[in-house]
Order: sequence, then structure tokens, then C-alpha cells
Amino acid sequence: MATDRASKIKQLLAGHRPGTVELASWLAAHGIPHDLQKHYRKSGWLEPVGVGASKRPGEKVSWEGGLYSLQVQGKVPLHAGALTALSLQGNAQYIRSGHEPVYLFSPLKTILPSWYRNHDWGHSIVHIKTAFLPPEPGITDYSLNAFTIRISGAERAMLECLYLTPESIGLVECYQMLENLATLRPKVLQELLERCRSVKVKRLFLFMGEKAGHKWQKRLDLSTIDLGKGTRSIVTGGVFVPKFALNLPEELVNL
Repeated sequence: MATDRASKIKQLLAGHRPGTVELASWLAAHGIPHDLQKHYRKSGWLEPVGVGASKRPGEKVSWEGGLYSLQVQGKVPLHAGALTALSLQGNAQYIRSGHEPVYLFSPLKTILPSWYRNHDWGHSIVHIKTAFLPPEPGITDYSLNAFTIRISGAERAMLECLYLTPESIGLVECYQMLENLATLRPKVLQELLERCRSVKVKRLFLFMGEKAGHKWQKRLDLSTIDLGKGTRSIVTGGVFVPKFALNLPEELVNL
């Protein structure tokens, strides 16, 4: 029994990626049952992160490491998006503080495990359940030292920021970020905009892209993008922009 336990822990250590979490369900599926996991925790080989998750003792685990485990071990359809994804890729206009919320996006019925929700990552976790964009287009891999996570590419992340505006991310801040995104891919944008279900997001994006004078805007086929009907009031009052039927803050329109 001791030899079997030693063999199992060697197997565990060999496959471990530093800075990530080991899910109890994943360990059990790979030959390390729950009673053996309990033994490893008592023996100091594993340290609990929360119910259903463990880490190596003394090893610092970031929100990215936890997200990796959810994506790879748990097969949870979850990705880092919006301002978080833009910041990781160096595309955010500015980072408001070192403790900026982490924005995670998923389909509507996705449940974020309690161990991830409740763990102190040094950042608040904001889980956005939405179907305003399809699950896969515009998602990319982001490599850290020992592992890779799935995040929104710049095109999708910008649309996600606009989905969260003006409640969570300011309109002017969104425009300042988009102003710096001169190399967005028209083909990716075209698919995302055609399949986007939010009229508000599509109109804001096209208004800001035109205002910024980006070349990629001119390569979009607007005839296949449904911009809906009627006026969208992003703020009460404000300035009416006839081309996109938007009521926007005067501060943004006059930039």
C-alpha cells in the first residue's frame, strides 16, 4: 500500500504544472481517489485551496493558475475577457489599480465552483454569464511561465468591455482603449459583429471605430451586421448621434 501511494504521488508531481490547482475530480479520474487525496493532504503533499481543489504546499497560486485548472482539468467553458484580457495583452489604456477586478466570461448556465469564487486571489472575481457573443470566435491562448490559459483576443475583449459599459467600465475609457487598437483583424471583427446579439455593443463599437479613424473599420461589411431599429440611450439626455441612433455623453462625442 505504501509503495502504491508513493507511486501515485510521484505520478501527481510529474504531471503538475507549477502555480496551478489540482481538482479533486480530475485526480480521481486519473487514479488518485478521494481517500488517497485525503491522505496526501494529511501527509503534507497537498494543501487545500477549498472544497474540491488542492495545491502544492508553499506554492503560490494566482487566479490565472486557478483558471487554467478550471479550463483544462474541469473543462469549464470560461475565459478571461474585457479589461482583464486587454490588460494581459498590453492593450489597456491604463490599469486603474493593482487590485482591478478579474472579468471572467462564460455561457449562461456555467457555474463557478465555490473554491474559486471564495479564494483570496488578491482580486475580486466578476463572473459574467452571457450569450451576447458565441462561445468560441475571438478566443486565443495566453502563455504564462508554466501554463497557458484561454482569454479573449483584443477584438472580442473590446466588445466585452462595451457590453459592460457604462455600469462597470466607463465609456470614455472604452474609447481610449479602442483608440489604441489600430491592428484589430477585420475578419475576426466581421464574424463577431455579425453574430453579436447586443445592438448596443455593435453600435457603440462602430461609432468609436469610425471616430478613431481606424483602417480596419473601412474593411467591415456593415450590410451584413444587424444594427437593429430605434434609438439606444446609453445615458439620460446627452448628445444624439444620428448615424448610429445613440444618445451618448457629450464628453465622449466631443473628444
